[in-house]
Amino acid sequence: MKEEFLHYLWKYTLYDPDCLYDTAGNRIIVRHPGEYNRDAGPDFFNARIIIGGTEWAGNVEIHTRSSHFEVHGHNNDHAFDNVILHVVAENDRRVLNARGEELLTVSLTFDPALYDRYLDLVNNPCVIACQDDISKLDHFFLRHWQHALVIGRLMEKSGSIRKILKDTGNDWDETFYRLLSRYFGFRVNTEPFEMLATSIPCRIIRKHSDNRFQVEALLYGTAGMLEEGLFKEALSDNYYRDLVREYRILSAKYSLKPIHGWLWKFSRLRPVNFPTIRISQLAAMLTVSGGLFSRVIGAGSLDRLKELFEVKASEYWYDHYVFGKKSRGVGKNTGQQAVDILLINAVIPAVFTYGKERGRPDYCERALSFLEETAPEQNSIITEWENAGVGSESAFCTQALIELRNEYCKKRRCLDCRIGTRLISMGKSLKGQEELMLEP
Repeated sequence: MKEEFLHYLWKYTLYDPDCLYDTAGNRIIVRHPGEYNRDAGPDFFNARIIIGGTEWAGNVEIHTRSSHFEVHGHNNDHAFDNVILHVVAENDRRVLNARGEELLTVSLTFDPALYDRYLDLVNNPCVIACQDDISKLDHFFLRHWQHALVIGRLMEKSGSIRKILKDTGNDWDETFYRLLSRYFGFRVNTEPFEMLATSIPCRIIRKHSDNRFQVEALLYGTAGMLEEGLFKEALSDNYYRDLVREYRILSAKYSLKPIHGWLWKFSRLRPVNFPTIRISQLAAMLTVSGGLFSRVIGAGSLDRLKELFEVKASEYWYDHYVFGKKSRGVGKNTGQQAVDILLINAVIPAVFTYGKERGRPDYCERALSFLEETAPEQNSIITEWENAGVGSESAFCTQALIELRNEYCKKRRCLDCRIGTRLISMGKSLKGQEELMLEP
């Protein structure tokens, strides 16, 4: 039996409480199981139990066998001296703490069907182990869990954004520029876009934000796309030659060093997603008056926000996909799906993090509302959930399901998942959140 399963039984009081007695035959009454601890130290802090009419407050340690207390070295660790109860599946040995005092040890009695259901989940070959049973749960319950998952996912992304913010000296414009550039790579070109954003600072682009051609010259040149020989057909191309001349002037002025042009990937990409097109679209976004991030923070509606990212590549790209090679004319707008990807992965997390950093919960709520209003994502993970009978009305739902699948289902953290714990305990009564320290 796994120790984590015993943690689950204890946390949710899914054992037989009438079978807890000390060595003198006194009934043990658990008033509170304690706060679940995932770090070093006892498994549950600040538990409260009553023995023989006396209430005790302290910690609870849990093992599959009592002898594991010594196997794990807790008998020599004074951090475990305040353990008031040692909970086990099998009491195979008397154990002492570091002060030489015997631990009060009790064995849990529980319905074996609970463990069988747990094993059915963790041993299920499907990634979504509960896909055949999840329909048994009501929509409100799932929605409540999705909300916690979305907050957790945004908090995780906030950690990455705060790191960039620290690296940029708390410059929000620079931070957002780097974040946006990263997701302009759309996976295939993520790394070169990140390198580009760190090689040409936003402060330099801001100085030329009223001249789109100069911004494009700065971006294409620093991206290494103006290297001689990279686009052989471009040598006689007027637009290309103008960019080269402009970049020579600007790179000398700002001491810019381009990244290697061969880093950019074009193969297996649809032409509209070529990095040449994406860089021109990025330039269009960065030439808005007043600064892009200021406009993002000031956008009070999703429609206003989308307007900032629904842009078109410059006129040259109407009949080009790469420098110097003409193609059939078609406008190179950022598609709705591309805009949604930027909103979900860069823009909305930035607004959420800004609210957290500035102590402005209204921005955090706005970020969640934007997710609610954004169309649901379409990918293989969401298809898995749809096959399991779980649909999505918005990006809020799809982000929750992606987090659930990747951080819980894939890692078989069924005992940390509200869906898993509910399904395993089906037919049993779980204590309410006001009585137990439930996981967020």
